[in-house]
Amino acid sequence: MLRAAGVGVGDEVVVPAFGNVEVAEAVTLAGALPVFADIDPVTYCLDPVAVEAAVTPRTAAVVVVHRFGRRADIERLHTLGQRHELLVLEQSESEAPYDEIAQRRERAAYLDNKLKGVRTPDDGDGHTYQQYVVRVPGNGRPDRDAFARALRARGVDCRVPVKTPVHRLPEFRRCVSLPQTELAADETLALPVDASLTKREMQRVVAACNALGGLLQPAF
Repeated sequence: MLRAAGVGVGDEVVVPAFGNVEVAEAVTLAGALPVFADIDPVTYCLDPVAVEAAVTPRTAAVVVVHRFGRRADIERLHTLGQRHELLVLEQSESEAPYDEIAQRRERAAYLDNKLKGVRTPDDGDGHTYQQYVVRVPGNGRPDRDAFARALRARGVDCRVPVKTPVHRLPEFRRCVSLPQTELAADETLALPVDASLTKREMQRVVAACNALGGLLQPAF
């Protein structure tokens, strides 16, 4: 899509560092330079304010990635693109059938009401919960990682959604300040909300998480 739009050598493309390296790799393959902008801490998608700050006379495009079932503020990003005459491309996650999304939302609502000691995700803008991503606040120790290990020991399948932001990888290392991206990479943890989970399994997730509250600072 970048090549088809004429993006190439000498151009810059604004992309998120929180997420898949494939987006930055695609920019490089087109001959352009990926420029990383920070994310919104609620949606985990590109922050329009940060994108605008990253725009230079060489910027040709912005690649917007919708994350975890939560959509970016695409209207503001398209408005920004029109103002600066930039191509705005979107990468969406694969869509699940409506009944599966409805069951995920039901399980997410249960976790929202029951979890303590972690910061639950915002449910706005038609969240489909491709992943149910909580924040495990740190206090100078790798609390999220300790929390994840303890959950797995209790039989809860959880995972770190973004282990290393792209701007920290050797091939894309940049001297850039992305505080929300780095904080999210350190604090986020995806808990299971699969449609196949039984009520007993959901209760086990809650019991395991809430039993570990002593590892954490208060979430708020």
